[in-house]
Amino acid sequence: MRHSIISLWTLFDPFYHLVRRLKYIGTFQNRKAVFRVKLTKYKGKDFLLSDGTLITKNDRLLKIHLHNVRILKEVIKVNDSLHRTRAIYRMVEQSMPILAMFLENHRKVDDIKGIIGITMLNKGVKKLGFELMYPENGFYIHFKRISQMPIYLLSTTSLSIRKIKRKKPTYLLMSKEQLFEKYLGA
Repeated sequence: MRHSIISLWTLFDPFYHLVRRLKYIGTFQNRKAVFRVKLTKYKGKDFLLSDGTLITKNDRLLKIHLHNVRILKEVIKVNDSLHRTRAIYRMVEQSMPILAMFLENHRKVDDIKGIIGITMLNKGVKKLGFELMYPENGFYIHFKRISQMPIYLLSTTSLSIRKIKRKKPTYLLMSKEQLFEKYLGA
């Protein structure tokens, strides 16, 4: 069943990529990044990051999207939930320096304050340097929970209604300076 869903998703993914205007960030040392990105303007409440960067309404951020179908294709054969989680974490961790290089060379780097993403797969993200913020708008939370449920369901090996209900979408934020310092050694 999972293989069939991933096959269909693979067919749909190029259309999604085009409609969302996502951009691949490239490769490094023959490793493809698991991120696709686009520029966005922040629309949430003010948020002070631990390094002192204040994210305010209309600040320009680089929004990161996981390339879900690619990740799932690589971990579909892993049956153990812990090993699957670790494999996904490693793919994201190995993509962070590529993301930092992409942002450093972006033509609008001076206008971009940081990176932002939203996910229900948020284990270990603080170790990667992200800070967490939880959406407050109930409608948005519900919408994101529904839209992210397929990746969550396909990435887990053990399902329970209680576990699904506990999962909430989480914003991941990191300042440009923090990204450069942690992944470029700047």
